Amino acid sequence: MSKSGGSSVPLSVAIVGSGPSGFYSTEALIKSGINVEIDLIDRLPAPYGLVRSGVAPDHPKLKQAIEVYKKIAQSNEFNFVGNVTVGRDIEAEELQRTHHAVIYTCGAETDRKLGIPGEELAGSHTATEFVGWYNGHPDYRNLNFDLSHETAVVIGQGNVAADVARILAKSVDELKHTDIAQHALDALASSQVRKIYVVGRRGPAQAKFTSKELKEFLEIGNCRPYIDPVELELNSTSLQELDAKEGRGNKRNIEIFRKFAESEDTGKQRTCISTFLKSPIRLQGVDRLQKVVFEENDLSGEPFKQSAKGTGRTMELECGLLFRSIGYNGVPIPGVPFNDRWGTIPNRAGRITSEQEGAVLPGLYTAGWIKRGPSGIIGTNRACAVESVNALLEDVDQLVAEDKPGRNGLYAILERNGVQHINFAQWEKIDAAEIAAGSPKGKPREKFTYYNEMLAAAKG
Repeated sequence: MSKSGGSSVPLSVAIVGSGPSGFYSTEALIKSGINVEIDLIDRLPAPYGLVRSGVAPDHPKLKQAIEVYKKIAQSNEFNFVGNVTVGRDIEAEELQRTHHAVIYTCGAETDRKLGIPGEELAGSHTATEFVGWYNGHPDYRNLNFDLSHETAVVIGQGNVAADVARILAKSVDELKHTDIAQHALDALASSQVRKIYVVGRRGPAQAKFTSKELKEFLEIGNCRPYIDPVELELNSTSLQELDAKEGRGNKRNIEIFRKFAESEDTGKQRTCISTFLKSPIRLQGVDRLQKVVFEENDLSGEPFKQSAKGTGRTMELECGLLFRSIGYNGVPIPGVPFNDRWGTIPNRAGRITSEQEGAVLPGLYTAGWIKRGPSGIIGTNRACAVESVNALLEDVDQLVAEDKPGRNGLYAILERNGVQHINFAQWEKIDAAEIAAGSPKGKPREKFTYYNEMLAAAKG
């Protein structure tokens, strides 16, 4: 094997999760120049992870990363194995026996909880559920969101919260030529939502929206973005943050919020209201959500380290629909170490470690959100993946010391277990069928939203 002791046996690597981190790990392995055979495994019949099922349908430019992944997929070293769940269709320990190395790049698949009474009431949802639903993710296809209520609340002050609010705020005409799932478009067409509150625990100067995302609210046809001017009266520490070099993005946000505050009520159908320094403390309702109770907060601490502390003062807001978007956690995989507190796989620079002693586990690696937590943008995952792959390459001589069956061993186990897996050529059939279905509607694609539809399309 070139660059690894001269062996002619390829290094067999299984990568679990075909989102950005999975593809960037694949790219780094291929670019290393070693003799490598890569099996990229995903539980869905479709690759690309959150670029396909997490990016908002009205943000097509963010999906251009898929073109990079398509080129990676054309490499001889690459093999896609879709519709395979590690821990169900094949055990983690079995992957360790078939491959020299396993890299877990399966992201952060679940939302953090508010941890307050009433959180499980009907009408209270996670942002992940709503995003997956309107993006056609098969896991969320059969969910129902009661859009018959006038007021919706979105808890969070990041870009996913902005996505949820923006989709609720836009008209069908603004969405119908995107790749939004048809069932979501049909439901949104009859939406009775008129007020959308986007609520932050800290102040507007600490909001994590990118200014580009925030500015989009000024461009929505029939929705007025608004913030009470009083909420833009900042404390002295927040003003210091805005004056600092690190606060440039937040300063741009404040400038946009000021435009929200100056927006006139011209009778638009909907209003999106940004409000801050409030933490939900309980959800109330009989059988379903009817009201959110907030505690008002004050900020204290040094610049860029301010924390929100409750004042004891409360306020109530009647609503029938709530989405929480306060961060994400990874989901544990049976047989793989997992840190419940952080929602990540314990590791040292990408090498997976045991939960108790923290010892490095040979042949096991991780990258992406499941490695470091949910932070950064799509491109952030490239450097993260390169770090993990570099660790693997340092270990390569030890890894190839033992013969492993690699891909043949993986397929033998899947066949024994009766698993219908999808290769990349079959995914391309699904892809082509979706594009063809979207064309008559003026959409880039109409996604299949059920597993059986995708598997049928894969057969051509």
